[in-house]
Amino acid sequence: MSRHLDFPFRIDARGRSAGTTDEDHVRDLIEQVLFTVPGERVNRPDFGSGVLQLVFAPGGQELAGAVEYSLQGALQRWLADLIQVERVEVASEEAELRVTVRYVLLSTGEPGTAVLEQGAGP
Repeated sequence: MSRHLDFPFRIDARGRSAGTTDEDHVRDLIEQVLFTVPGERVNRPDFGSGVLQLVFAPGGQELAGAVEYSLQGALQRWLADLIQVERVEVASEEAELRVTVRYVLLSTGEPGTAVLEQGAGP
C-alpha cells in the first residue's frame, strides 16, 4: 500500500488519488526542489533552486561547477531529513537540462539515483 500522494497529483485507474512508493516519493521531492523557482511558493518564498533559469545561460566548467554546488546545497537544505546527497551532475544541451542526483536514503541506507530532465519550452 502506498503511503504518499504521487507528484504531480493525478487520479489513478480506481478513481482515487494516485499513490507512490517511498523511493518514488523521494524522487518527486527532489524534482520539486530542483524545478521550483524561488518566490513561486507563497508561504516559502526561498524554496527551490532556480536551476531552470540556466537552460539558456552560456555554459562552461565554472558555471557547471557552481550550479552543481548550489543544487547540492538546496537539496541538503530542504531534504536533509530524508536523504544524504552524494553527488549532483548537471548537463545542458540546447534547450534541455538534465540533472543527475546520487543520494542515500537515510531511512534504509539504500543508494538511489534520480535523473531529471526539463525542457525550456512547452
